Amino acid sequence: MDATNETDGEAVARLRATAHPVRLRILSLLTAEAMSAAEVARALDLTHANASYHLRVLHDIGELVVESEEKIRGGVAKRYRYDATRELPGRTSGVDDRIAYARANALEVERRLLDAAPGSGSSSDLEAWVPVTDWHRALDLLHEASHLLHAAARPAGTPDTVHVSATTNAFTMTGGLTGEATRWRP
Repeated sequence: MDATNETDGEAVARLRATAHPVRLRILSLLTAEAMSAAEVARALDLTHANASYHLRVLHDIGELVVESEEKIRGGVAKRYRYDATRELPGRTSGVDDRIAYARANALEVERRLLDAAPGSGSSSDLEAWVPVTDWHRALDLLHEASHLLHAAARPAGTPDTVHVSATTNAFTMTGGLTGEATRWRP
């Protein structure tokens, strides 16, 4: 298997692994702080075994890093962290895998909406034809906002913080310009 196929295979595995509502919640939780399986289990009301399994899956595909290890009762507890700004190769995959991810993401957004507080927010949906330069600028702004929020994430319940949800999906559709000129690179 050549390097391109390996990268494509890794991207598919990564997307399939993250296309699970519990794993999406874990990624969000571990953006703000490193946590052990026991801490994740308590925070998300999971069994320790279930939390450990999901953490292992996410770690095995490279989405989580082990930030530290602690000796606890004769064993070693790993503390995992999610860094959304880390560059991973091959973050693209086929449409079926992206649809699976979108469905899992939609379920997670629905769960969050049931817990939405009154106040400011934003929701937008658009399918339109726009100039390539405006498309690239919009993607730059979305990328910047995503990185800003991930970098600002704090542990749950930190004083002077607000509990937020932010989800973005932006992609080119068929029928317009294609090729290298339409590709966006952060």
